[in-house]
Amino acid sequence: MAIYHMSVKTVSRSSGRSATGAAAYRSAAKIMDQRLGLVHDYSRKKGVEYCEIVLPKAAPKEFLDRSLLWNGAESSEGRKNSVVAREFEVALPSELSPEQRVELVRELAQSIVEKHLVGVDFAIHAPGKDGDQRNHHAHVLCTTRRLWTGGFGEKTRELDEKKNKEVPYWRKKWEELENRALERAGVKERCRAGVWKDQGLDHEPGIPPRPGNHGNSSERGGVACSFNGSMRRLRNG
Repeated sequence: MAIYHMSVKTVSRSSGRSATGAAAYRSAAKIMDQRLGLVHDYSRKKGVEYCEIVLPKAAPKEFLDRSLLWNGAESSEGRKNSVVAREFEVALPSELSPEQRVELVRELAQSIVEKHLVGVDFAIHAPGKDGDQRNHHAHVLCTTRRLWTGGFGEKTRELDEKKNKEVPYWRKKWEELENRALERAGVKERCRAGVWKDQGLDHEPGIPPRPGNHGNSSERGGVACSFNGSMRRLRNG
């Protein structure tokens, strides 16, 4: 059976985090946080294979700039405990080629944009040098507000943790997208959402959890690492 993993997390000021720091870490970029006057510099970070920004059709094109998008997300929130970004983290089948993995994550990003009208910034990460070499995964960072022609609009309350009604939908949607990608690639294996959870596990038996925790603390400090990102693009959905 193909690997299945999806988790939905929030980036909140109450835990000392920022949307600019999260975006910089995941995309191996350098972003100046205009609100805090802090530079998040991960431009030398290794392992980021591909990044792309997907926006609603009506959103200003300026938000294809990563720094403008996430500084805009920060400036649209006034509370000290605001949730400033939301992240879908997914494991990617090792059976797919790099190009097929990009296509799969782009499909997820475009689906999120179409349903919730948010800005999405996704990054595909390669397996760690010393870890499980099947650990291809993606971080799909989303704005918590809808994007209109005039910029940031209302909050996506339907995705709030307290309600969480949309999470089961997206877990099932990811299963469908992943299985379609496997079928297109001629791979016989299929994944199923919740199959390991049903057994009291959060990952495939005998395989370490994939992906792992990435930079929740270090992303705040702007620690620089080396970077290997050969396929970087920006896209307007």
